[in-house]
Amino acid sequence: MKLSRPVSWFLLAFGVWSWVIWITFVKNLWKDASGLAFDDAGDPTAYFWVHLLLAITSFLLGTAVGVIGFRGVRALRRERG
Repeated sequence: MKLSRPVSWFLLAFGVWSWVIWITFVKNLWKDASGLAFDDAGDPTAYFWVHLLLAITSFLLGTAVGVIGFRGVRALRRERG
């Protein structure tokens, strides 16, 4: 399958965006002071584990999409060269 240039760049940008968003989310989750992510004893709550799993899953999917976009961009550059 051959991806168009705009689609390849979109997928690559989406992958980079996922890295930025989800790494920031996990940092904020880790520093949560509202009492949702950690209980009074400082132990992680179910909220923390569910959101960490969500972030890891989204991070991995975003990485996979970004890799597909990167391969598409790279293939298009090889065709031109």
